[in-house]
Amino acid sequence: MPNIKSAKKRVDTTKRNYDRNKSNKSELHTALKKYDAAINAGDASKAEALLPETFAILDEKVTKGIIHKNKADRKKATAAKNLDTLKANSAK
Repeated sequence: MPNIKSAKKRVDTTKRNYDRNKSNKSELHTALKKYDAAINAGDASKAEALLPETFAILDEKVTKGIIHKNKADRKKATAAKNLDTLKANSAK
């Protein structure tokens, strides 16, 4: 346990930031899992409805500094590609 006042403040700040980041990451992972579940279930209409929400959450997390912009772009590209593949397979 820290004895210096500034070190005690840093412990509090670190805990607060950790909790905030954990909450944000959890929200992001939940959104991605919901979208992936719709894709894996073969539900194109549900996945199509979830796509804009998922993109918005990814963009929000980039703004908050939770993930890097390139990672968000990669996730968005993969999500759109999966939806296109699902639509193509269901059209056959």
